[in-house]
Amino acid sequence: MTEPLLEARGIERSFGQVHALRGADFAVHAGEIVALIGDNGAGKSTLVKILSGADQPDGGRILVDGEPVQMSSPHAARDLGIETVYQDLALASDLDPAANLFLGREVLRSGLLGRLGFLDNRAMARDTTGEMARLGVRLKDAVAPVAALSGGQRQSVAVARAAMWARRVIFMDEPTAALGVVQTEQVLELIRRVRDKGIAVVLISHNMPQVLDIADRIEVLRLGARVACFSAAGTTVEDLVTAMTSGTTEGGAA
Repeated sequence: MTEPLLEARGIERSFGQVHALRGADFAVHAGEIVALIGDNGAGKSTLVKILSGADQPDGGRILVDGEPVQMSSPHAARDLGIETVYQDLALASDLDPAANLFLGREVLRSGLLGRLGFLDNRAMARDTTGEMARLGVRLKDAVAPVAALSGGQRQSVAVARAAMWARRVIFMDEPTAALGVVQTEQVLELIRRVRDKGIAVVLISHNMPQVLDIADRIEVLRLGARVACFSAAGTTVEDLVTAMTSGTTEGGAA
């Protein structure tokens, strides 16, 4: 297999007397969807925060394309092509999709107007339309504030924003948790399209059947360490639950 796009080796993280991560490992390759699963308190959120620059490890190494890096902040992670879609989406509800896709990365107009801080709204709208088309996203109203969109369409805007800027990896935290059946399938299809662009997708989820449906691989954390890795093909929900609860498995390898 090729070099992982993003890899964690022996990550340690403690909060006082609580050991959230105990030598945790993780890896994701280009063009694959990897589900990161584990029971509450397994260390999933802590590991993702560290790999996205929102927290710092006490020990261990992070590698990007096989080279050690310092993921010192979310900005540093974004510079490395790593984006995160949080469960609360982190969208500006009063702004339209284009403004949200370029939030913090606004395009200024050329010449004097740009130097005076005027935004090039036409260019941002054009690029947003192009990105949505590439991902197969159809919005009910492309100029309405995102607060007026359905839950599935808001999730699509958040995923499209990450896909627009990510070069390597996107982390997605429970991306379908609050969606209905139809909206869930639309978002899952969008995640597949992102994967097909060659971007690695890391999915944090408690929905085991959905994990087996969409993921290429599954990595299991238990008590702050990786205890199993599965190929989704041929794996059952029972296999995953056994690894999550006991750390033992017949089909996976730690």
